Amino acid sequence: MRYDARHAAMAVSLAVAVLMLAGKLAAYFITGSIAILSDAFESIVHIVATGFAAFSLWYAQQPASREHPYGYGKIAYFSAGFEGGLILIAAVFILGTAIWDLIRGPELQHLSWGLAITGGLCLVNLALGLTLVMVGRRRNALILVANGKHVLTDMWTSAGVVIGVGIVWLTDILWLDPLTAILVGVNILYTALGLIGKSFRSLLDAADPEHTSRLLDCLKEATESGAVHGFHQLRHRQSNDQMWVEVHMLLAGDMTTQEAHERVTQVEERMRQCCPGYEVHITTHIEPASHDTAHPEGHNGMNDPFATESGAGHNQD
Repeated sequence: MRYDARHAAMAVSLAVAVLMLAGKLAAYFITGSIAILSDAFESIVHIVATGFAAFSLWYAQQPASREHPYGYGKIAYFSAGFEGGLILIAAVFILGTAIWDLIRGPELQHLSWGLAITGGLCLVNLALGLTLVMVGRRRNALILVANGKHVLTDMWTSAGVVIGVGIVWLTDILWLDPLTAILVGVNILYTALGLIGKSFRSLLDAADPEHTSRLLDCLKEATESGAVHGFHQLRHRQSNDQMWVEVHMLLAGDMTTQEAHERVTQVEERMRQCCPGYEVHITTHIEPASHDTAHPEGHNGMNDPFATESGAGHNQD
C-alpha cells in the first residue's frame, strides 16, 4: 500500500488524543480542578471526532461509482460539521459545569502537579495541530484541516487552563478556577460555530472567491489572446480535493470541430494549472460566437453581477 501522509497524520492524531485524555483525567483527579476537567471533557469529544474524521478520510478517497459519479468527497464537509457539533456540546457542558462550580465553591489540591501535566500536554497538542493543518492544506484535505484546528483549539484550551490554574496556585483565589473554565467554554463555542458554518457553506456548494478569480483570469487571458472569442455561464464547485468546472466557450461559427476541440483543450489545461493541488474536472459547452446574443446577461454584463472586465461574463453558483 502506498504511503499517504494524510492517513499517517490521522493515526498519530488519534493516538495523541487518547494520550491527552488519560493525562488530563489524571491531572483532574490529582487537583480537583473544574478547569482541568473541562479540558479533559473536550478531549473526550476530540477522540470521538477524530475517529469519525479518520473514517471520513478513508471513505472520501473511495473511487466514484455508478450511484455516486462525483465520488464521496463531500463527507469531508459532513465530518467537519459533525466535529463542530461535538465541540458545541462540549462547550455547553463546560459552561454549565463551571457555573455550577462557581456557585458551590471549588475545592482544589496539588495544583503544581496538574500544571506540569497540562502544560506538557499543551506543547504536544501545539506540534500536532500545526502538523495536521499543514498536511491538510497541502493535500487539500478539509478533514485534516478541521481535525488540526480542533487539536489547536484543545491546545489553546489547555494553555488557558494552565494560565488560570497557575494564577489560582499563586494567589489562592479559588473562584478563578471555574471562571477559567467559563472562558475556555466560550472559546470552544466560538470554534464550534465556525466549523459548523464552514460545513454548511461547503455542503451548499458555495463558490470559493479565490478559485473564481483564478478561473476568470485564465478565461480572460484566453479571450485576449484570441484562443476563444469569449465565454459565459462559468460555474464551479469543490468537493474536498476535487473540483468541477462548467463553462460555455465562444468560437468562430465556421471553425472545424477539430480546431475548436484543440483550442478548448488548451484553455482547459491552463484552467487546471490555475488550481494547483486539485483534481479539476472541466465540462465545456462550445458555442458559435454569434450565439452569444442568446445570453446577453453573460456577454455585455448589463444584468450580470459577475461580469468580467473584458465584457465576457459568467453566472456563478
